[in-house]
Amino acid sequence: MTSDQKIDWFKSGVFLLDGGWGTQLQACGLAIGEHPDLWNLSNPDAVYSVAESYVLAGSDVILSNTFGGSRFVLARHGAEDKLESINRAGVAISIRAAKGKAKVFASIGPSGMMLVSGNVTEQELYDAFLEQAVAIAAEAPDGIVIETMSDPTEAAIAVKAAKTTNLPVAVSMVFDSGKNKDRTMMGTTPEQAVSILTEAGADIIGSNCGQGIDGFIPICKRMRAVTNLPIWMKANAGLPQVIDGLTIYSQKPEEFAEKAKLLIEAGANFIGGCCGTTPDFIKELKKI
Repeated sequence: MTSDQKIDWFKSGVFLLDGGWGTQLQACGLAIGEHPDLWNLSNPDAVYSVAESYVLAGSDVILSNTFGGSRFVLARHGAEDKLESINRAGVAISIRAAKGKAKVFASIGPSGMMLVSGNVTEQELYDAFLEQAVAIAAEAPDGIVIETMSDPTEAAIAVKAAKTTNLPVAVSMVFDSGKNKDRTMMGTTPEQAVSILTEAGADIIGSNCGQGIDGFIPICKRMRAVTNLPIWMKANAGLPQVIDGLTIYSQKPEEFAEKAKLLIEAGANFIGGCCGTTPDFIKELKKI
């Protein structure tokens, strides 16, 4: 089966993604500073409970707990030797939780390395993303999502590596900079991101994290104006506040879902939540 055949199911329509993972794992006891991906081996039941909670809430697509599964991130936690087992376990947990009711897009996050600083080469990044993508693909998820990217060059490298698996590849940038919060940290506009990532071979393009859902609506409109590819949108639950040392997101699920209607009108095909969103947000989104 070709990649094009595999992605036919989402070339039209609107699909419900899941919500935040980090905040949900913290609610299960993950300590601040503890690497979530290690729980795929040490606390798989908790990871399963997060994945299952989104399936039960009505998600059409859930992610995997593999966001920080590259060699660069795992090395900072002394776990690079467990890369394959961590990634495979994370994908397998989400597939098991999905029970065939939801698709699984395995998550790949940024490397944490900066090309512009010269502390990593493009080839080293490619090799690292390829290593993670191969481990992920061994468990046969429905796709891969490269998310929370700020550098379009790194994102494009990750897309090219992931595409070698013949799985559909979504790529999602963070637009949280500039006067209107419509640029990535590297100064990239939505239009520039679409151009770069389309050329790299992305099947789905979008944005996640960085800001609340209000800011995602104009970004979605701008992306839709320059692409026919499906668009992926996962906003935070409003702006965070730090109260008694804890990061609190104050937006209510009902308000988030109401704003999501405008995202659909703007052309989004995949809608979910990022930091601060919970299964309750997905339940409200399911109603619209």
